[in-house]
Amino acid sequence: MEATATDRTSPAGQGPGGRNTGLVLVSILSVQLGAGFARRLFDDVGPASVVMMRQGGAAVVLLAVARPRLTGRSRRDWTTVLGFGAVLAAMNLTFYEAVARLPLGLAVTIELLGPLGLAVALSRRWRELLWCGVAVLGVVLLGEGGPSIDPLGIAFAVAAAVCWGGYILLSGATGRRFAGVDGLAIAMAAAALISAPIGLRAGTQLFSARVLLLGALVALLSGLVPFSLEITALRHVPPRVFGVLMSLSPAAATLSGFVILSQRLTGWQLVAMAMVIVASAATVLGAKA
Repeated sequence: MEATATDRTSPAGQGPGGRNTGLVLVSILSVQLGAGFARRLFDDVGPASVVMMRQGGAAVVLLAVARPRLTGRSRRDWTTVLGFGAVLAAMNLTFYEAVARLPLGLAVTIELLGPLGLAVALSRRWRELLWCGVAVLGVVLLGEGGPSIDPLGIAFAVAAAVCWGGYILLSGATGRRFAGVDGLAIAMAAAALISAPIGLRAGTQLFSARVLLLGALVALLSGLVPFSLEITALRHVPPRVFGVLMSLSPAAATLSGFVILSQRLTGWQLVAMAMVIVASAATVLGAKA
């Protein structure tokens, strides 16, 4: 999984490094396109049902591929992986509830405060604090110069950001206790089960042709495609570069919202979003190796 020196120094668009950087960008766009199609399902079955379908579909594939060993695990192993699953479920549920109330680009921008805030908390250097302040200012300005922003949507997006920070911590802890994608497969299955009691309230509507088709598309775009691309790309893309590329998620979300949902942001909101993207990228680049 470690990138070679040649790969690390390959110019963008040339050699393995450039190709794999492209794969990460396609992965980011795929996730946000999946979120756009998920939004179109909310009026049919609600956000929780879409989360259940997305995570359930991903869990089936991961369990089939990984076939994780369940016996011989310590209590700490199970506490870690089930906690990871709970945070994964909470992150997706709160994010989709935010997307149901906010333009997709704004929801993703606010959610980006999660990994940014975690980086600042772990670093505690003045430079990171400064960039965090820029990002927070950008989020505050998102509601300026445009239509009224749903306060509950903002609250859900902030909750998703907090969950994303927890996801990063528990993902690393799970990876240290489980080989390969075993921990992710178990956590994804747990997340699907946690969201099922709410998601199943949609009843027979879950089995309509439209819901099944769009649900499969969401699971594909938001789960299988990005996972497959990233597992390949991360063999060559350094973590710092990956972090910078992930900072572009709000831009990809805005594009998805425009193309799939006909959502438009004001010029002022686009400037505010750019502030968050720049702050996130600068924090990643300024982090200690």
